[in-house]
Parts: sequence; structure tokens; C-alpha cells
Amino acid sequence: MEFESRYGPKYDCLLFDLDDTLYPLSTGISKACGKNIKDYLIEKLGIQEDKVVEMSNLLYKNYGTTMAGLRAIGHDFDYDDYHSFVHGRLPYENIKPDPILRSLLLSLPLRKVIFTNADRVHTVKALSRLGLKGCFEGIICFETLNPTHKNAASDDEDDIEFIGRSETRENAPRSEIYDIVGHFAMSKPVGSLPKTPIVCKPSVEAIEKALKIADIDPHRTLFFEDSFRNIQAGKRVGLHTVLVGSSQKVKGADYALESIHNLKEALPELWDSDVKSPDIGYSGKVAVETPVRA
Repeated sequence: MEFESRYGPKYDCLLFDLDDTLYPLSTGISKACGKNIKDYLIEKLGIQEDKVVEMSNLLYKNYGTTMAGLRAIGHDFDYDDYHSFVHGRLPYENIKPDPILRSLLLSLPLRKVIFTNADRVHTVKALSRLGLKGCFEGIICFETLNPTHKNAASDDEDDIEFIGRSETRENAPRSEIYDIVGHFAMSKPVGSLPKTPIVCKPSVEAIEKALKIADIDPHRTLFFEDSFRNIQAGKRVGLHTVLVGSSQKVKGADYALESIHNLKEALPELWDSDVKSPDIGYSGKVAVETPVRA
């Protein structure tokens, strides 16, 4: 124990984002999702088409997700309906089974948990397409952090453990729509933006709540993410961070992987049972400069 206290404890948990982390951006899922969000704004919320791009960009930039931003500025809608519209038409066929990643995950002798802003129906579909069902101890998703009594379960989730689903929370309606585009059109915007009732990454509140629900010690956890903002938020709460999708580290990232398949080359110590000393080449801050593609 003296050796461990000197060189720091081993990681005991791996916390994984889902979209564009466990499968690549090249699937086109994110692009299709972005289009569906803009269609939702036009078709469901009646927002003028010529304002949709600017509005969705501002909402995403200031609130972490467009959905969280919409609720903040006063739009009242059913969460399940939103997710069904945005995710229901995604090209899931673009996500292919990944037996290499499945083998890597199953070989890791550590807790493994999914932490995503997505709803659980989308999460189940994506994991099923990847062939990764059974690889994770549990899942923290939109419903975990924003529970309502109406959320419908997926038919495919009988063997997937979702963490923290017992609370209930009603959608909190707002009476007026805040003009976020007009706010930033002013030469010197004054006043603060309204707060969102939705809890999601990259807010520190969301990450801290997720860690508490899943009983995760941030100081002994590796957090895998494709989002720079989420990486930086994770670092602020004490997580060790791994940027996925780039071989170049950014501020807040302890590691960088061009692909999640590079996991074993970058972090072989995750498979070791003993704590290693810096004297034999162990480093807590490793960048993969020449990643190996699987």
C-alpha cells in the first residue's frame, strides 16, 4: 500500500461516451442527427428556416446540446417525442459490428460504464449495431440525469443495465420564448442567458451527478470522449481524460487516441494487475503520436 500511495492508485473504472467515441465520426450519424434537429425546429417548433442554423449553433455552443438550449429559452416539448424525431431516422445501418473493440473491452479487468447525453433507445440501438451489448456494467444516459415518469423502455434493453432510473421529474414549462439570436445580435449583449432545466454534458453538474449515481471515484477513472468541452469539464471534476478521434492532445486531455482501437497501444497498463513505477516507463500522461489503426 505504501508503493501505491506514492505513485497513485490504479484506475478502477473506465467511463465511455458513446457517439463518435465508440464508433467513428465517419459513420455520418452525427451529421444526420444535426439535420434531424434542424428539421425538428422547423416542423415541430415552427422556427423560421432562415434562423435555424444560427439558432441551433448558438444553443449548442451555450448549452451543450440544442435540446437543453431549446428548453432554456422557453420551448416546451415532450422529451421522448424529440428523441424519437431526432434519432428515429438515423442511418443506423452505417454502424457496423466491431468485434475488435468488443474483444478489447471484454479483456479489460475494470468497471466499464457508458455516459452519454443520448436517450436510452438510441443508446441500445447503437450498442446493438456495434455488437457491444454485455460489455458494460451499466449506462448513464439522458433519462438517468433527466428522469420523467413517461420515458418508454426499449424492447431490446432487457439485458442492458441502466443506472439510476427511479426518480421522477416533470418537464418544467416556461411561459415566454427568449430571443437568443437577438441577444447575440446586440453589439454588447447584456444580462445572462436563461438556465436550462436539462442536465447534460458538458456541465460540471451533469458529470458530478453521473459519478455520484454510479458510485464512481473520478480520481481513479479514465473518461473517454470525442468532445473537447466534455474533456475539459471532466478534467475540472478530477477525471483522467482520453480524447478520442485525434492523435493530438488538447487542453484538459491526458491522452489522445485517433481511434478507440488504439486503446491497448496507448494504455497497456490497464491490462496489468500490478501498479508500475515511473522508473520502468510508466507515465500518467501519454500521447499517441503514431497511432496504430486496427
